Amino acid sequence: MRIALVSPYDYPYPGGVTEHIAHLEEYFTLQGHQVKIIAPSSSDKEDLALKGNILKVGSVVPIPANGSVARITLSLRLSGKVKRILREEAFDVVHLHEPLTPALPLTVLHHSHAVNIGTFHRYGGTHLMYYYGKPILKRFFNMLDGRIAVSEPALRFVSRHFPAKYIIIPNGIDLAHFGPHVPPIEDLCDGKLNILFVGRLEKRKGFSYLLRAFLRAKQEMSNLRLVVVGPYNAKAQHHYENFVLSHNLSDVHFVGYVSKEELARYYRSCDIFCAPSTGGESFGIILLEGMASGKPIIASDIDGYRCVVANGREGLLVRPKDDEELADALLRLLRNPDLRREMGRQGFITAEQYSWEKVAGRVLAYYQAVLHACGVPPETIGAHGQSPALTPPWLPVPQADSTRGT
Repeated sequence: MRIALVSPYDYPYPGGVTEHIAHLEEYFTLQGHQVKIIAPSSSDKEDLALKGNILKVGSVVPIPANGSVARITLSLRLSGKVKRILREEAFDVVHLHEPLTPALPLTVLHHSHAVNIGTFHRYGGTHLMYYYGKPILKRFFNMLDGRIAVSEPALRFVSRHFPAKYIIIPNGIDLAHFGPHVPPIEDLCDGKLNILFVGRLEKRKGFSYLLRAFLRAKQEMSNLRLVVVGPYNAKAQHHYENFVLSHNLSDVHFVGYVSKEELARYYRSCDIFCAPSTGGESFGIILLEGMASGKPIIASDIDGYRCVVANGREGLLVRPKDDEELADALLRLLRNPDLRREMGRQGFITAEQYSWEKVAGRVLAYYQAVLHACGVPPETIGAHGQSPALTPPWLPVPQADSTRGT
């Protein structure tokens, strides 16, 4: 099968959507499908990231969105290149992630004659584009033959604006990369108890509450260390370093961006993984990474995290924006190594259900269901090359929405 995976976001830049696309591409390719990624890129280098099956379309502009920054393309000169790509590649399926985001997904939808699938990742915020742009976006939405949401919260959010039939297929976790087999960071194995935060230092990620909770916990237990990993900038780091200095707080280590290989080692080096986000999360990918690493989780009790972690099983859920309750949860686990081990064990069992093999297999099964519902003859699929069976025999085929343009 010939598959296009379309990202609205800067492909070389770390992010949940681009990670999701990269894993689908890897699995689909291993299954023998012909896959191309269509995405904007901030990189002008002729490196491996922009060769082969990654087609760069559009430059990148940072746009504030949902308490974060969306690195998208707003170019209005995409049509020619998009039409050429779609004509030359003759895709069977065009799978657009955040399909109503300008400008690349909308341009692809406008010109695509393939079966179009949309995955909705977003949750939270007012999303003014949906509200004010609905009369225009509805036309593009109706070009979708199939619709996926990554979680129940994501489904509720998009269906408020665009009611339709959706199927929930969650994000996945790379169990070959994250797991108990990964060696820890030696410098962090010195007897101190490590609390790990992973993410950008944006307001909605809630790091300020964790920092204050760490200050409280440090007053009770001196052998604690807070490790801060993520693609944050120097300005954001400096802001929090001022807090650390003004409170004479020791053992806060700002690591910054690390490779995927090093990130797995940081997870393995922690005693507790903490995600104090205040909201706006559709799914807890970072929670899965911690769980796959066999670590207990402390996270905010928000919709996007509640669908991944059960309070008292894989970890503890606390009220968002409550540093006192967060400190109490930290101390509870820090003082109880048996509870940490049990929650880490339960987390690993849960994470196994989200392997990319299972998740990508469900996506392929959904492709088949939608192709069938759209009346695409099986013999025409992959006409430009060999295509293996679309559905692994151990996966049920979900029901697809067979209504187009309604």
